[in-house]
Amino acid sequence: MRILHTSDWHVGKVLKGRTRHEEHIQVLGQVVDVARAERPDLVIVAGDLYDSAAPTPDATRVVTRALTALRATGARVVAIGGNHDNGPALDALRPWADAAGIELRGSVRDKPEDLILTGETEGGERWQLAALPFLSQRYAIRAVEMYDLTAAEANQTYADHIARLIARLTEGFTDPGTVNLLTAHLTIVGASSGGGEREAHTVMGYAVPATVFPQNAHYVALGHLHRSQRVIGPGPVRYSGSPLAIDFGEEENVCSVAIVDVSTDKAAQTRDVPITSAKTLRTVRGTVEQLATVNLPDAWLRVYVRETPRVGLREDVQELLPNALEVRIDPDMIPDRAGERMAQRAGRSPRELFGDYLDNKGTTEEGVRELFDELYDEVSSTQ
Repeated sequence: MRILHTSDWHVGKVLKGRTRHEEHIQVLGQVVDVARAERPDLVIVAGDLYDSAAPTPDATRVVTRALTALRATGARVVAIGGNHDNGPALDALRPWADAAGIELRGSVRDKPEDLILTGETEGGERWQLAALPFLSQRYAIRAVEMYDLTAAEANQTYADHIARLIARLTEGFTDPGTVNLLTAHLTIVGASSGGGEREAHTVMGYAVPATVFPQNAHYVALGHLHRSQRVIGPGPVRYSGSPLAIDFGEEENVCSVAIVDVSTDKAAQTRDVPITSAKTLRTVRGTVEQLATVNLPDAWLRVYVRETPRVGLREDVQELLPNALEVRIDPDMIPDRAGERMAQRAGRSPRELFGDYLDNKGTTEEGVRELFDELYDEVSSTQ
């Protein structure tokens, strides 16, 4: 069977105050074009469809139309909730999704069988998919445990809970004639986060080891980290990465979706299909004169200006580079105040330095300076 694996769309993302609505329409349109060309049996969207738990109507429209278009290619479509999504809100859309032939799993419920999906391809390949939405550590670990456990113990407890959940969801992976699949929105120990300015959202303190996945899984489709990568595990484990760079910390990422060919008797074969519709993100450095030669009309820019700060400098740069979303002074051009203070102190006597210290502290008690002088003279005379 063939799978198209994607994740971390982050529809509704605003970058430095600039909407990326049109970019998301183009990016997801290209993902649909890839699905039409590759004709997958199954499309897996492994979480973070939205950038916010309260998406705008425009963002909701983009996501629902993209999912509908993917279903129209003839593929089964399964999407799970990520840490940026509102899981219960996604679950509330399930009547619409079910009618459209789209399977949404926004949050973990009390019936594990609700997270297990099955199907059969046109070629007769049977498959089953365990779909685990993002599970926050505050729900996985009870408050009383958080009070009683150290940070390391809480981390291990979270990993243990996830391992038990996955073991429960995959206990039916026993039929040798069925392709066993798993999708989850997790951080795996040893995986590369792929940069990004929102590193805290990956919850690295609650990463779990790849050993939580069963050895008899033919493919594990992960979301959460935005860099496409394979993870060393008991079987084929992979992050598809985001189809567009979310912020400037991800400008080196190669945006793509994963196409996976897998069967019961052959190892999963994976290849990345680049997604190029979004504007690239680039960081440029230079003087105003040098920046005047920059020609990147199809990129959002972060600019580090190699000039001393002055009034109107930001406006001058933005006039040259209208796509500059962020303009900063290059750190190398910022005066080192600490160095200046050290230079001022060089060559001064201990009495003078102690006098500066008292002045900074506002100490006016009589006799302190004289006592320091006596002690200093005593110590100096013994050397």
